[in-house]
Amino acid sequence: MNIPSDFDPIRPFNPEELPEVYDRLFADDQFRKVVTNFYPEVPFEEVEKRVRRCKTNLDFQKVFCYPFLQKLITQASLGCSMDASSVNIKRRYTFVSNHRDIVLDSAFLDKLLLDVGFDTTCEIAIGDNLLTVPWVKDLVRINKSFTVERALHAAEMYRASKRMSDYMHFAIAEKKENVWIAQREGRAKDSNDLTQPAILKMMVMGGEGSLIDRLIALHIVPLTISYEYDPCDYLKAREFQLKRDVPFWKKTSGDDMESMVTGIKGFKGHIHYHCAPCIDEWLRKQNADAPKNQLFDSIAAYIDMQIHRNYRLFANNYIALDMLQGNKDHSDMYSTKERALFEQYLAGQLAKINIENKDEKFLRECILNMYANPAKNYFAARDGDNSRIKSIMNRFTFKKS
Repeated sequence: MNIPSDFDPIRPFNPEELPEVYDRLFADDQFRKVVTNFYPEVPFEEVEKRVRRCKTNLDFQKVFCYPFLQKLITQASLGCSMDASSVNIKRRYTFVSNHRDIVLDSAFLDKLLLDVGFDTTCEIAIGDNLLTVPWVKDLVRINKSFTVERALHAAEMYRASKRMSDYMHFAIAEKKENVWIAQREGRAKDSNDLTQPAILKMMVMGGEGSLIDRLIALHIVPLTISYEYDPCDYLKAREFQLKRDVPFWKKTSGDDMESMVTGIKGFKGHIHYHCAPCIDEWLRKQNADAPKNQLFDSIAAYIDMQIHRNYRLFANNYIALDMLQGNKDHSDMYSTKERALFEQYLAGQLAKINIENKDEKFLRECILNMYANPAKNYFAARDGDNSRIKSIMNRFTFKKS
């Protein structure tokens, strides 16, 4: 396939580039240690032999990534499932999802797409702030990731956003690949999952036709990711306090690496992915001549409603909501034992936070919000009471006349 050279700085590796990349990876001492940790029961030479036989990126995912993810699910979770009954596995989509884990959100999606019958995985949008280590950048580009360029000046940011949008349209239309992108830049640390209209604005920089036409060309599927436990909850809470107390505090690459390792290794309980129907038909009913900002807000709110409706709630979510509200309104959704276990878990996570002037009450509330917000949003979306969505929908009529 002839891929425009303008995409070279951000695209995944092409199959013909893989042998040279394999040479770099297997010569890297850090990567060799990672392989040994991933597959301690398999001799390194055997892993290398298997990988070098992979002729395509999908081959690599099936041979190197899939077995590791399956093993991880067995060791660090109580199972990982997906409901894809609302989509056609023969088609290609842009999955727009909430974002919990830096690495695993998209990695599990790749595995699950294969499990439910897709004949390919997805190309993954990943921020370049996570790609400062050369072997990591090589690995994710083999794994069908394309780069989101950040920390640029305004003019550079415009060009980078346009290139990324063009690439997403190219990946769907020409490469016949699925695409995954988070609904916002970075993870929602408090689990209050809201789509940033800026993500949609980027998407329509590429493609042809009206704003609506360009979004339809990407075949957006709102995807809900639910984890029973978030291994990084205490790290996110720590970040909230540091941002509150330390002027100009910013995460470092070391913080990102700590979150990646903790997210991968930590216990996640049950994991569930749920696809809402593709929004193409809904988009066709909207007025393409509507004021753009209001239209973007409406589409973002609709995606949010679909994501919120499809949360899989666990006992933890109901318990956290009751603990925050100081009542037992949802006690029929959990047992006394489950509440005691969650309180014990919460105490254990808080104990892991070691910072100056530790504000235990604030940190506790932060973690409780992480587990309560999905329940709050689920109830609002289910009952039609989502204030953000209602205010946007009431402000403007989008139906075509």
